[in-house]
Amino acid sequence: MEITVRKYEIEDLPEMTEIWNEVVEEGVAFPQMEPLTGQEAAAFFGSQSFSAVAEKDGEILGLYILHPNNVGRCGHLSNASYAVKSTARGMGIGEALVKHCMEKGAELGFRVLQFNAVVCTNERAIALYDKLGFVKLGTVPGGFLMKDGTYEDIVLFYHVL
Repeated sequence: MEITVRKYEIEDLPEMTEIWNEVVEEGVAFPQMEPLTGQEAAAFFGSQSFSAVAEKDGEILGLYILHPNNVGRCGHLSNASYAVKSTARGMGIGEALVKHCMEKGAELGFRVLQFNAVVCTNERAIALYDKLGFVKLGTVPGGFLMKDGTYEDIVLFYHVL
């Protein structure tokens, strides 16, 4: 399967918003609780250091956002979020997104990619980060409120770019 990861374009926003909102509404991975409107999505994706989409045959199947994780003397630390359309999960799209993000982060001058809140039940993401050489910093007990009202641990990861 030929997956292309590229900078997003304005025309991609409806599909990006749909994929982002699907993950938000699932309530098991993203901290956001409210879906984005079209106007909010345009501002949100446009305000990142870099926003990208993964596509196959012209269909957007996933996306990522990359931005500073902190400011000033810690502004060289980056953070990212990834979303893959539910019907396309398990097809290597997440790996393509993370690899592209790591390259783009280094290109933009970031020195570290850090994840602050990987939910411990997100086994696919954790396996991918392990495979790509991310280092586990530790676990925050009960750091994520699941959609069902229960709390799950979050794992912090980093990778030097």
